[in-house]
Amino acid sequence: MKAVVVNFRGSYKNQKASNQVIVHVDELTSKAAAEKLVGKKITWTSPKGKVISGKVSAAHGNKGAIRALFEVGIPGQALGHEVKIE
Repeated sequence: MKAVVVNFRGSYKNQKASNQVIVHVDELTSKAAAEKLVGKKITWTSPKGKVISGKVSAAHGNKGAIRALFEVGIPGQALGHEVKIE
C-alpha cells in the first residue's frame, strides 16, 4: 500500500523528534480504517537507495491519517514523497 509523508509530528511551537511523522493514505477515509494498520511495517527509500524502516504507531485525526515511528530520523526531503506500508 502506498502513502505520502505529510509532516513531522509536532505541536504549535515544538516539533517532536524527526523519526515521528504523519502519513496520509489515499485509500483510507476514516479513523477506524486507519487503526487497522497499526503495527504494520513502513519503509521510505531515499533517492540514493538507502532504506529507512519503521512501524505504524497510531491513527491521527478522523480522516484516515496515521502516525509512523521510524528507527532513525528521516530527512526533510522525505516530505511529500511516497512510503510503502506492508
